[in-house]
Amino acid sequence: MSGQDGRHAGAMPVTRRRLLRLGLAILPGLLGAKLLSRWMPGLGEDAALGTSDLPPAGALPPGPQGGPAGHDWAFVCDTTRCVGCGLCVEACKLENHVPLDPEYNRTWVERHVVTDDGSVFIDSPEGGIHGFPARSTAPGATGRAVRQSFFVPRLCMHCENPPCVVVCPVSATYRTEDGVVLVDADRCIGCGYCLVACPYGGRYLVPSGGQTPAGTPGVADKCTWCYHRISRGQSPACVEVCPMGARAFGDLNDPESRVSIALQEQRTQVLRPALGTKPRVYYLGLEAEVE
Repeated sequence: MSGQDGRHAGAMPVTRRRLLRLGLAILPGLLGAKLLSRWMPGLGEDAALGTSDLPPAGALPPGPQGGPAGHDWAFVCDTTRCVGCGLCVEACKLENHVPLDPEYNRTWVERHVVTDDGSVFIDSPEGGIHGFPARSTAPGATGRAVRQSFFVPRLCMHCENPPCVVVCPVSATYRTEDGVVLVDADRCIGCGYCLVACPYGGRYLVPSGGQTPAGTPGVADKCTWCYHRISRGQSPACVEVCPMGARAFGDLNDPESRVSIALQEQRTQVLRPALGTKPRVYYLGLEAEVE
């Protein structure tokens, strides 16, 4: 399953109804595409489609200190705050014209369940866009006693040593000076090497059809941290809509940014550190090893 690892797991009963009990009232439970667009003005109106809004290597927007190197972008996901509401997934699809089909995601949410015997089950029904059911959707998880459960937002890790860049035979995938991994759709030949090389399942090939009205069918697509937004001082769409503040994006060159403070003051982890990819997405509150 593109954008996800396809595993399914046991269920912590966190649903939109529970969000209402948490005091989020109607917002997460009833917020459809139209209301979401109204809450977040301009959502999807000028998203990055193909390469028209993404800079080719050597033609990057300036950073605050005169060049893109003036930025040192990073992303923080707080698993203790994430409630699996799915608004981030919906906002990402609207903003970036990602197909609504659940197998195509730039970002998604997983639920990790640890049972009493230490087994870990993972589910992500439809990428988590509609929240999570009260019962497990994972084969083999039914009837097991749950010790702990938590949600893990997933997206491209924008690695410092990205294997996707190394394997691309036409240099369509590249890393900008401010640390964002992008895809040049005009160069991409759709070979799929980058999909196989990515150890985080963060890529898919754009399908043909009306679901991607301005996309380029057959090329690789992935999370860009909404590069078209951050280049003009806005937050990524998923960060802006999160009602719990579970996602944070910022500049590590700014000591007052939320990501700087998190990395300085709290215990953070990255996914699969032994691979040496040096992910730029950091996690707070992981209760078990996450692949």
